[in-house]
Amino acid sequence: MAKSLGMTMTPDLPLKRAGARTALVNLPDATRALLGDCFRQFGIETVVVTSNAAERLHKEKFEACVLDLGSDVQAVMQAARTSPSNSRMVIYALGGNAQQAMRYSKFGVNAMFHEPLERPAALKLVRATRMLVLHEFRRYVRIPVMTEVLVVSPEGGRFSATSSEISSGGMSLQSAQEVSVGAPVEISFSLLTLPRVWVRGVVSWRKPKSFGIRFDSADDRRQKVKEWIEATLEN
Repeated sequence: MAKSLGMTMTPDLPLKRAGARTALVNLPDATRALLGDCFRQFGIETVVVTSNAAERLHKEKFEACVLDLGSDVQAVMQAARTSPSNSRMVIYALGGNAQQAMRYSKFGVNAMFHEPLERPAALKLVRATRMLVLHEFRRYVRIPVMTEVLVVSPEGGRFSATSSEISSGGMSLQSAQEVSVGAPVEISFSLLTLPRVWVRGVVSWRKPKSFGIRFDSADDRRQKVKEWIEATLEN
């Protein structure tokens, strides 16, 4: 009897977690195929969206989306960022340049695929941002985000740069401006739900057309950045 009962009963199986989905919005066939293959290599499903994009990104749950800056994407970004499910989704821009992406900085563009789209570069970008898309936050402490940053030196010099990543301890910036490692600066920026903040820091590294800022640990204003990052990772 026990044997018979044991044969008819099956153990409870854990529910399979839904995979991360990236919406490919109004992209050419060749681009969709290339990006679909790149995301698929990291276990991320892609969904082709060719109509009612704003409505779908407002109602359906996606972890990320890819939008062509050459088209009218403001309404789609607005729909995504005001969606209860997608307000924190990763937004990839396609084409254009950093200056064009800055037109949409209030929507928090996270990263950009440059054209002409090439597989090695696209794969590198997906690899660098996949942890955020997959919600594996413990292993991903830096948030990819593009926003305009004002950099001010103690002497009063100032210039604009574009952020590429931010963490509670610092920020990576894109700029051709000459800066020296160790130089003190003060930077100002805003991030989606984070109003404009000012934070002191020092230049921690420098490469051609990019450099890093390490926030001053004695500046209490960086706490607002830390709280914004924690809120982003929790949603």
